[in-house]
Amino acid sequence: MESLDDDTRTFILHFGEMGSHWGINRTVGQVYALLYLAENPLCADDIVAALGVSRSNVSMSLKELQAWRLVKLQHLSGDRRDFFSTPDDVWEIARTLIEERRKRELDPTLSVLRDLMLRKDEQDESHSQQRIREMHDLLEQSVRWSDDLLRLNPSTLKQVIRLGDGVRKLVDFGNRKT
Repeated sequence: MESLDDDTRTFILHFGEMGSHWGINRTVGQVYALLYLAENPLCADDIVAALGVSRSNVSMSLKELQAWRLVKLQHLSGDRRDFFSTPDDVWEIARTLIEERRKRELDPTLSVLRDLMLRKDEQDESHSQQRIREMHDLLEQSVRWSDDLLRLNPSTLKQVIRLGDGVRKLVDFGNRKT
């Protein structure tokens, strides 16, 4: 990593440290950060040289990033090696992350909640059944909302996100009045 400039190194190291919070290991985070900042697609050897990690660790990290659909495999004319890059559009990256996290986290939870709701007796309105239904409804609504957002084109999505700034100002103003 010595050949990288300070800002690039800081970005890569930070992504590596944040990996554990995001459910990935340090090397996966570092490989992704390096590919994200790279001007051109990189092969595994380039990644090994830049990060100073083992070839097997890079290979496993690239497989995980491919499973998440966060890197693209490319072939360059006249070169037999596999090259990797990230999508150029940050909104495409965000969409992919939302879709993949939903698939891995929300969908299985909704499935369990639906199964639990189907098991209940029609007369059974226990406290736990009510809470299960409330959790299901919240997650289901969140999924529908995120699906709606994912269908927006990037410029419309940016406008929707900017609406959050206006809402935050209204909330802050309302809180000062009380």
